[in-house]
Amino acid sequence: MSLFEARNITKQFASTVALDKVSISVPEQCIYGLLGPNGAGKTTLLRIINQITGPDSGEMFLNGKKLTPDDVLGIGYLPEERGLYKKMKVGEQALYFAQLKGLTKAEAMKRLKYWFRKLDIVDWWGKKVEELSKGMQQKVQFITTVLHEPKLIIFDEPFTGFDPVNANTIKNEILFLRERGATILFSTHNMGSVEELCDNITLINKAKTILEGRVDEIRKQWAANEFDLVFQGNVKIEENGKYKILNHKFEDDQSTIRLKTAGDIASNDILKTALNAGRVVSFNPALPSMNEIFIRIVESRN
Repeated sequence: MSLFEARNITKQFASTVALDKVSISVPEQCIYGLLGPNGAGKTTLLRIINQITGPDSGEMFLNGKKLTPDDVLGIGYLPEERGLYKKMKVGEQALYFAQLKGLTKAEAMKRLKYWFRKLDIVDWWGKKVEELSKGMQQKVQFITTVLHEPKLIIFDEPFTGFDPVNANTIKNEILFLRERGATILFSTHNMGSVEELCDNITLINKAKTILEGRVDEIRKQWAANEFDLVFQGNVKIEENGKYKILNHKFEDDQSTIRLKTAGDIASNDILKTALNAGRVVSFNPALPSMNEIFIRIVESRN
């Protein structure tokens, strides 16, 4: 069952088409990745969902009903352009945002204390935002986004500004939120995060949807007829009509070659060719990363 659905969303700014009949269907209690290069239309779609701007055409539904401005109170939104007040104290600001989302002061204080302890920023309660590092500011804004326990949480580039340790902390918190029943929709350029977190994705390029589905199914689909060969030493294989070399890497005295076969060529035939080329260390079907798939699709469309 879909918690959120957008159907044929179109948006144009002057002569620029930002979205061209883009549709997404976000299953309940899943983590959904919205992917695409810069300028693809991802942020525009997220802003439309949050009623910051309106579509030229198309419809949106939340829990099977048309999305209305009142529904925004039940959505958590962390925009790419952060919105904390630099001169305001952290605790006062977090409390203010919580009350804007409908929480009583007492309930907001209870939840804020929980999250500030959990993300290890208790000592920053009385500090001004401008005194915080970018990563610490990100944590504060993350808390204000999820504090009212929305069913739909939208993150626009949530890992920007975080070092690897804190980025991993936020990834774990996103998984925790899903376990507690939240549905997560986020845009990112970090393909590693997609593989770690996402159940489903939609890839947008030049305002159009060009790929969508479950991450595991997409990777299997793109793995068809691809193999990874590892040789001892610097080994090269020449392309022929039976296969194409997708990637060749030589390091630590080993050659790693990814190739794609043409048609239904038995893996044994590929292995025979490999054995004639050099000493084979390993031979396995390849499962391309989302980063590789992303690059291949976008480059093929440009």
